[in-house]
Amino acid sequence: MKIAINGACGRMGQAVEKAAIEAKIEVAIKIDVLKADGISRTLSKKVDALVDFSTPEAALERLAECVKTKTPAVICTTGFTEEQKAAIAAAAKKIPVVFSSNMSVGVNLLFKRVPEMAKTLGPSYDVDIVETHHRFKKDAPSGTAKTLAERIEGATGRKPNVHAVRSGDVVGEHRIIFGTLGDSIEIIHRASNREIFAKGSIEAAKWAKDAKPGLYTMLDVIE
Repeated sequence: MKIAINGACGRMGQAVEKAAIEAKIEVAIKIDVLKADGISRTLSKKVDALVDFSTPEAALERLAECVKTKTPAVICTTGFTEEQKAAIAAAAKKIPVVFSSNMSVGVNLLFKRVPEMAKTLGPSYDVDIVETHHRFKKDAPSGTAKTLAERIEGATGRKPNVHAVRSGDVVGEHRIIFGTLGDSIEIIHRASNREIFAKGSIEAAKWAKDAKPGLYTMLDVIE
């Protein structure tokens, strides 16, 4: 299997390359805005899948190239506008697109179970989401926090409070707090390194390789 990595020079791009090598998957094309040996600026030919950890603008440029080359895309970037999300959905009518705010299996389990908990607990419980990331993360709240909030609102009709913290070198932490008079429940997902996201993106790429055109999430991959 051959993949392309968009954002190859970034921290996540390098982690994806390492995960690909460990999985015995060839990184055929490395794409980035930086000029360096072995770095391309575009997706020039079809590969089995493209994994994107870049920026919304760069992701959409590569997505257009994926459509032209019929290459499945795994988009792990966050911070898209509603208009940009619509462009991703349009591309997914032509190629397989796995679009997820978080590639961790553990977080995707939260996406599934936390809304169920919120619905069961009911309106007497306040719901807060607190996410913490390193000081260099550009979007806030995180895509993961937004997805959690959207899924909780979809299940209960209530918008949870979302709080974003940017501090030091924290890879990623998400806390969901249910609180009422007398007790509280707290669920925490803490990422200690970037490998879990990189490995998840490789699993998504392997899955997307043989998928039909459509818009998918990491939940489709793990289920």
